[in-house]
Amino acid sequence: MKTGIVIVDHGSKRDESNAMLERVAKLFADKYSHQYKIVEPAHMELAEPSIETAYERCVERGAQNIIICPFFLSRGKHWKEDIPSLANNAAKKFPHTKYHVALPLGVDSLILDLLDKRIGGVPESAFKLPA
Repeated sequence: MKTGIVIVDHGSKRDESNAMLERVAKLFADKYSHQYKIVEPAHMELAEPSIETAYERCVERGAQNIIICPFFLSRGKHWKEDIPSLANNAAKKFPHTKYHVALPLGVDSLILDLLDKRIGGVPESAFKLPA
């Protein structure tokens, strides 16, 4: 069975924020193309593509199993309630499919590496004196 991946963030009124997730999904799809043939971005609200749209695109591309992967840090309300509800509604149109909502990014050594990278990238010239 083919598996589709939906990488979902909150969604924003700012186009550049929504474009960032689309870039993340594209980079993920390119890097892991040997493992995942179907990858779609989605926004939980405020922007398209929605979870419903991304789910449908996965099915159109042949996916029967869909993994909804939250681009969130914690197991908050969006992960516990909102995303599962939206995924369930999307899946109702495709009763031959199954889905699973993956864990959010959470606490992981890779997150620690990214924090170190961001902190290490701050030059001395960036510091400001208090006003």
